[in-house]
Amino acid sequence: MEMRELGRSGIRVPGLCFGGNIFGWTVDEGRSFELLDALVGSGFNFIDTADVYSKWVPGHVGGESETIIGKWMKARGNRGKIVLATKCGMELSPEKKGLSKKYILQAIDSSLSRLQTDYVDLYQAHKDDPGVPLEETMDAFTQVVKAGKAKAIGASNYSGSRLAEALRLSERHGLVRFECLQPHYNLYERTEYERELEPVCVENGLGVIPYFALAAGFLTGKYRSEADLGKSARGGGMRKYLNPRGMAILAALDEVAGAHKVTPAQVAIAWLMAKPSITAPIASATSLEQLRDLVAATRVKLTAEELGRLEAAG
Repeated sequence: MEMRELGRSGIRVPGLCFGGNIFGWTVDEGRSFELLDALVGSGFNFIDTADVYSKWVPGHVGGESETIIGKWMKARGNRGKIVLATKCGMELSPEKKGLSKKYILQAIDSSLSRLQTDYVDLYQAHKDDPGVPLEETMDAFTQVVKAGKAKAIGASNYSGSRLAEALRLSERHGLVRFECLQPHYNLYERTEYERELEPVCVENGLGVIPYFALAAGFLTGKYRSEADLGKSARGGGMRKYLNPRGMAILAALDEVAGAHKVTPAQVAIAWLMAKPSITAPIASATSLEQLRDLVAATRVKLTAEELGRLEAAG
């Protein structure tokens, strides 16, 4: 399997990252263990989560995903074989949010406790915090890395200008730098990344691990009309894609998928993996069948003509 370096961190990852937002939300602990076992059994070891997963579920407080992953790693004794990424900054409570130094140093320890490990491979700012000076945030991340609690740091949901500013500041003050960006990017959601973020990432040699690689499920082709919206817990969020552009993208996915005898989801993932600036798209699966689909996507090789057909539709 082709392994790719995450920015300049020295961390090598496969071309697909498994999204852990589903653990404790749409899949319970038992199914989570099955999926993680199958993921590793297929040769993949890159898992992304966050402290806020899955606070949005009634009765949850956040940390549910990290807790399940921690239990699984302890049960399997495989921490050293896993590339583990988590995030901080989203609101867990009025006192637990943002990117102040005090909170970052508190949040990493809480995450490590739930994950039952003494380090993560990648620790990410889940979103920018304009209320805290960037230097304070980067200094805190530097302390996290120097303490051995993270091997590298990354950013998610930053604008291109703020990402570039953070990189300049780190260089100027000798602080650790963001080695990775986690943006919202897929065949439907392209504008912000391609116009603002991709140039910064390419110029500075950042790894890129986009989330919602399948547009929360729309690019699987499962949702093609209003009647399909009730198919899953995420279905209501698909309405915004049910427009002429969305249908044109699905038609292009169907066409290319038919030529390769694969699924639209596999083509959507393969398109991302073919982008030179992308390190590893993040995608989730709630069943073993869906997981096999994701793994198979890493073997799909699209032609230049097919890549152009997909991009023209979007």
